This record gives sequence, structure tokens and C-alpha cells, in this order.
Amino acid sequence: MRNRGGCLSGLFELFFLDAIFNWLQRRFGFGRGASCGGGCCGLILLLIFLCLAASILTGTNWTQFRF
Repeated sequence: MRNRGGCLSGLFELFFLDAIFNWLQRRFGFGRGASCGGGCCGLILLLIFLCLAASILTGTNWTQFRF
């Protein structure tokens, strides 16, 4: 059986992910102004954030490959 965390651990993970995402966006992403690099990095960070948030919400581990 898989020992899954509760609701509080999921909320903590989402809070931590949001804090990291906001810091990265200010540092490298959309918060950098109208630069070309900020737009590309911002989009990449947004896609990574959405994948990680979906994995936290659904409890899916997409890095584990089994057959």
C-alpha cells in the first residue's frame, strides 16, 4: 500500500511551489519586463508550474516509470 500524505501536506506543497514560482518569475520570468528572454523563460516556468501543481493535486508521480 502507498502511504499518502493528507490534505495539510498537499496545501503546504502548493504553498511552497507558489512561493518558488513567484520568486522565479520575478527573477527570470514575466516579472522581468518586456524582454524577449523574460517571456520565453516565463512561459517555460508556467508550464513546469502547471505540471507540478497538477501532480500535487492528483497525486500522480510522473517521474516514476513502471511496467
